[in-house]
Amino acid sequence: MPTIGWFEILIVVAVAIIVIGPKDFPYMLKKVGSWIGTTKRYISNIQNEVADLDINSNEIQKPIEEKKDNDKI
Repeated sequence: MPTIGWFEILIVVAVAIIVIGPKDFPYMLKKVGSWIGTTKRYISNIQNEVADLDINSNEIQKPIEEKKDNDKI
């Protein structure tokens, strides 16, 4: 997997400043940061919900297994 070094990041920033312009560049950085933060929160929320579903499914499985054990007796 290729890695991105400081030189490549510097080139991307320089091109972005030239294309976007130095006046609007800070606004774009803020907007991109906002999008990244929103995406991270969304993914974290989904991970927490999946973890909660896994915990709840284990809690549901226990009474079913206990009932099966009691039926065998």
